[in-house]
Amino acid sequence: MQVLLVEDERITRITLANLLNKEGYEVESVADGDKGVRRAGTGAYDVVITDLRLPGKGGIDILKAAKESNESCVVIVITAYASVETAVAALKLGAYDYITKPLSPEKFISLMNNVRDYLEVRHENKTLKKRLERMENKSVIGSSPSIRKLLETVRNVAAHDYTVLIQGESGTGKEIIARALHQQSSRRDQPFIAINCAAIPETLIESELFGHEKGAFSGAIQQHNGYFERAHKGTIFIDDIDDFPLNLQVKLLRVLQERQFVRVGGMKTISVDVRVICATKVNLEQLVRENRFREDLYYRLHIIPLHLPPLRDRKEDIPALVSHFFKKLGAGDILTRLDRTFYDNLMAYDWPGNVRQLENTVERIVATSDFSIATTLGSGNDLFPSGKAQSTASANNQYPPFEAFIQEKEEEIIGWALEKTGQNITRAAELLDLPRGTLRSKLKKLDRFRESETRSG
Repeated sequence: MQVLLVEDERITRITLANLLNKEGYEVESVADGDKGVRRAGTGAYDVVITDLRLPGKGGIDILKAAKESNESCVVIVITAYASVETAVAALKLGAYDYITKPLSPEKFISLMNNVRDYLEVRHENKTLKKRLERMENKSVIGSSPSIRKLLETVRNVAAHDYTVLIQGESGTGKEIIARALHQQSSRRDQPFIAINCAAIPETLIESELFGHEKGAFSGAIQQHNGYFERAHKGTIFIDDIDDFPLNLQVKLLRVLQERQFVRVGGMKTISVDVRVICATKVNLEQLVRENRFREDLYYRLHIIPLHLPPLRDRKEDIPALVSHFFKKLGAGDILTRLDRTFYDNLMAYDWPGNVRQLENTVERIVATSDFSIATTLGSGNDLFPSGKAQSTASANNQYPPFEAFIQEKEEEIIGWALEKTGQNITRAAELLDLPRGTLRSKLKKLDRFRESETRSG
C-alpha cells in the first residue's frame, strides 16, 4: 500500500515513517505543504497522511489535491487539540479520519490497520461488482438481418416508456432483450426486476407481484412489498406472461392502465412508476381465442411487439455466438482449434433449444474437451434428439403443415424426456431446461392438438 506522509516536524515525521515501514507500508515523506500538494496531485497514493498546519500550502490544500487526482484515496489529517474544529471541516471535505497530537503509536497503527482493512473490502466489493456487471451485461450476439432489425427497434423503443411484449421460443434470449431495453432507457440506474410466472406457484403470484399486508393470510407475519413496489422508478420484466393466472389478469390490467394496485389483504392504493416489459413463448392471440387470456390485457400488452427469431432462422450468427460463449467460459484459446467441419456440423443442426441449447453445448465441450459432440447433435446423445427426425416429416422431402410438424417434433422431444425420467414432469422439465410451468402448458397444448386431430379424423 502506497502512503504519502506530509509532516514538517522532523521527529514526528521520522517516527511515523518508521512505524509504517515496520508494518509493511511503502512510505514517501515530505516536509512542506507545497511538495505535499504536488505529490498528492499525482494520484499515486492509496493513503495520504498530512498535518493541517504546514509551511507553504496547508493540509486542506493537500486533501483537495489528493481527492481531485484520486477520488478513492484515503486521507488522514494530523491536528493539534486546538484545531479539532478544522479537522472536522476536513472530514466534511472527504477526509477519512483525523489523529491528534501528541500521537499515540498504538492508536496510529490501529487506525492504519483499519484503513488497510477498509481498502481491501472496497477492492473486493469493486471486484464483485464488476463480476456481477459481466454476468448481467449480456448482449445480443449476431449480425444477421433479423437481429440488426431487432436491435434497431430496441434502440428506438428504449427511450420511451411504452409497454413491450417480447415474443419468442424458449431459449432465444428474451430476458436479454428486456435488459437491453432497460439499459438503454432513462431508467438504467434504477431497479430491473425480472420474474418468471411459470416458476412461481399460482397461489403465490398475487402476493409476490403486488405484496401483502401483515395477517393477510396464514403465514403473513409481516408486510411484504411485491415486485412492482421494488421496481418503482425502474423496469419490471414479466417472463412467461402466457402462464399468468386468468383470475389475476384483471389486476395486472389495472396496473398497466393506472399504475396502481392494492396489496393482498390491504385497503390502501399503492401508486408506482414502473415500465412493464412482458415476454411470451406462445401465441397469445391463440390463448385469447381459447378464452385463456383476457383480450383487453392482450391489447394492452401488445403496444410494442418485438419478435425474437429462433436460432434456426439466423444460423449465420452461430459462429459469433460460439466465439462469445467460449470466451465467456475463459476458453477462448480453444477457438483456434476449431475447423470448418466443426462449424458446418453446428450450422446443419436446427437447435430446437435455441441459443440456450447452443451455450449448453459449448459448456459441455469445454468441460469434456470432446469436440465430437458437434457431430452427434440430434443423434440421441443430445437433449433434443432427432430419434424420429427422419420419420413422417421428411421421408419423401414432403412436410405436413407447419403447425402439425412443430407439434409432432415437440411431442417427440417431450415424450423422450418423460420416458427418461419415468414420467416425472419436474425432472423432465429440468432435463429439457424448461420451466415446469412451460412444460405443463405444452403438455396441455399437445392434448388439445391430439383431440382436434381425432375430431377432424
